Amino acid sequence: MAVRTDVHISPVTLPLIPPMLATPGTLPPPAADARFAYETKQDGQRAVIYLPGDGTVVLRARSGQDITGAYPELRPLATALGATRAVLDGEVLALDERGRASFQLLQSRMGLAHSPERAARRAAVVPVHLVLFDVMHLAGRSLIRVPYTGRREALLDLALDGPAWSTPAAITGHGAQALRATLHHGLEGLVCKRLDSVYEPGVRSRAWIKIRNMRSEDVLVGGWLPGKGRLTGLPGAVLVGQRAAGRLRYVGGVGTGWSEAERAELAALLRAGATDVCPFDPAPAVPGARWVVPRLVGEVRYSTRTRDGMLRQPSWLRLRPDLAPEEAAADIPEDLV
Repeated sequence: MAVRTDVHISPVTLPLIPPMLATPGTLPPPAADARFAYETKQDGQRAVIYLPGDGTVVLRARSGQDITGAYPELRPLATALGATRAVLDGEVLALDERGRASFQLLQSRMGLAHSPERAARRAAVVPVHLVLFDVMHLAGRSLIRVPYTGRREALLDLALDGPAWSTPAAITGHGAQALRATLHHGLEGLVCKRLDSVYEPGVRSRAWIKIRNMRSEDVLVGGWLPGKGRLTGLPGAVLVGQRAAGRLRYVGGVGTGWSEAERAELAALLRAGATDVCPFDPAPAVPGARWVVPRLVGEVRYSTRTRDGMLRQPSWLRLRPDLAPEEAAADIPEDLV
């Protein structure tokens, strides 16, 4: 979807500013480490927040859609700055019982902007929290040409910490330690922001680098989905599982990560292991699935797990012929079963 990079004036005289986007990448080299600030990468819904100083607030998604009505608990933010007008950048999060952002939880809150009663009911069950990390317009002045350090100072001066919103800390330098900390605490990753970077509305900029933590685990292949088009006759995805409470539990479909040769090799192995019996318990609702005896062990990479143990954004790393099926991976964590 194309993102608007122009800036228009709204009826409340605040500029409509599409959010600046980060480019996937790796940590800056050690020599450049001190020229970057590091912020936790959040797993939520990006939002630009408009505070016209008249007791109202408007939240817009990356697409520009007004999503204010979906998050009634954020309405008190409207008066947090009094009559000071501001445009802020942030992310709406739903937190799990461990205090970590869960996109799966947040999905139950999204799409309710035009259903205020449903939004209010969901808010009572799955409250959200808004984290703020930038300010692009303040008190009638555009800050988009102000370097990150100046915008960050202006944001901190606003002291925006309330019942459903906060301004998390950023650190300068020490990127490797920051990345390790996000991995240790099970967070999605890190955003590296150049200290001298201006705010580029709607641009996927190399001045901001996002690093997503990925984990890898062994899985058992229990089925596959036929490919289409140029992949006809080959697996388009494999269906994988892990042990949980003595049974093979389905944890997701993996459709990326193979070379052409690896996909062909896998196709032959899958045909040799064909069975009419689904090995997963319970059987997943996957239309068109072909089942195999779960004796192939593979290693997959993924970002996080959903609350019910499913792998998010999995990709194939390699077959593990060195492992017998009974040796493959640890069980799914008990709290996810």
